[in-house]
Amino acid sequence: MDPVAWVGVAAGVAGIVFGAAQYLRGRRADGEEGGKTVGTVLTELGYIKSGVDDIKRKQERQDEQNMQVTSRLTAVESSVKQAHKRLDMLEEREERR
Repeated sequence: MDPVAWVGVAAGVAGIVFGAAQYLRGRRADGEEGGKTVGTVLTELGYIKSGVDDIKRKQERQDEQNMQVTSRLTAVESSVKQAHKRLDMLEEREERR
């Protein structure tokens, strides 16, 4: 075989080896980038989840406060109703005089 043929074969083999090495390196880098991306997404999902949990806790506290206000309002309405009855009775007495 002449030297030019050897150079051609060597260049072809070197091209295949370098191509395979580059492919493997790129695949590993893509895997690392994918891992970083997945890690970032999972972290952001964790932040979102904790935010939603905070909102739920605040909503539960707000519901409790609304129930207390409703209960107190009912008691005040009942008291006002009784007070109006007493005022009406006083007005009737005044009218009779």
